[in-house]
Amino acid sequence: MNFMQNNAILEKIEIAGFILKPDATDIKDIYLDIKKMFENAGIEVLLEKTSADQLGITDGFEFEKLCMESDFLVTLGGDGTLISVARRGFKYQKAVMGINLGTLGFLTDIMPEEIEAFLIKLKSNDYRIDKRMMIKATINGEEIVSFNDVVISRNVVSGMIKLDAKVNNILFNKYYGDGLIVSTPTGSTAYNLSCNGPVVYPLTDAFIVTPISAHSLTQRPLVLPVDFKITFENVDNEKAVVIIDGHDIYDLNPSDVITIEVASSKAQLIHRRERNYFEVLNKKLHWGAH
Repeated sequence: MNFMQNNAILEKIEIAGFILKPDATDIKDIYLDIKKMFENAGIEVLLEKTSADQLGITDGFEFEKLCMESDFLVTLGGDGTLISVARRGFKYQKAVMGINLGTLGFLTDIMPEEIEAFLIKLKSNDYRIDKRMMIKATINGEEIVSFNDVVISRNVVSGMIKLDAKVNNILFNKYYGDGLIVSTPTGSTAYNLSCNGPVVYPLTDAFIVTPISAHSLTQRPLVLPVDFKITFENVDNEKAVVIIDGHDIYDLNPSDVITIEVASSKAQLIHRRERNYFEVLNKKLHWGAH
């Protein structure tokens, strides 16, 4: 099996749109150093307005204009920053390069000290673009995209949530417990993993449905193909909440339904060609450690 998905490359590598980790006012010097590296490689750098404001820089671009003006986007921070940008920029279909300011990330694998060497490879098309499946969730007519996961959870600490689950309008399960996670393969190493869900190779196309503290021991994680349309109805008398990528929260009132489908397009992540997902798992999850 070929672990690389395709040989897609960027049409142009002339303008990079930068988005920084929110509220990270201490990274101005790092950003300016990285900006100089990009400019030395012949790549113009544009900075998103919110990021510019937090650094005291006046020439920032509104996010939508940044996406339209840039050939690709660059996040400076961690996996959370990249996930946010992938969701916000979904309709613009810009590839995203993640520069990690912390430890090795699942998504942001390029460290600051590796940038100059990587830019040489980038300019010579020696890199890869991974395409990651995303979820489209519909709640009361509102469509939301998710990169990692959609969590349906009880609204209060006490009590449990009751959900009727259907695939293509056919009832397949009734969930009773603290909640439920529907994750993408990329999100399988996030909240899903902490609830004993399976790790799924990130370039796979599949839904992972994992109960949270299920009332019945017969409830187990389930992997479903993406051509299914999945619906969950809140059949409890209490309000539940839907949490998108651990950030955005929506109410799910009694009798409300949330629909889960595959999103119309995928997130595009720029990586080093030699990056190996299984080595990342080894380091992050300490597989094989004694």
